Amino acid sequence: MKFLAICGSGLGSSFMVQMNIEKILGELGVSGVEVEHSDVSSASDGDADVFFLARDVAEGVSFSNSRTVVLNSIIDMDELRTKVTDVCRELGLVEG
Repeated sequence: MKFLAICGSGLGSSFMVQMNIEKILGELGVSGVEVEHSDVSSASDGDADVFFLARDVAEGVSFSNSRTVVLNSIIDMDELRTKVTDVCRELGLVEG
């Protein structure tokens, strides 16, 4: 299982989201999920099972074969925690 955080340049903001996703997965007790970050131009459909994108980046991107999670704010930990938890539930990685 692979999650990929994407931003426009693939540097600071996507790396921050990657680290926050890893922290949340740890809090949830989820293992076996690889989390990476990338810039939008380098990412392609199939690079991950789930893509996490900021709203401004997501408007011009479509990954038809993967789940896409759009973040309204990349710095809102409550939003990210909710969305990561929801995805993990949908994928059967956590109960509830």
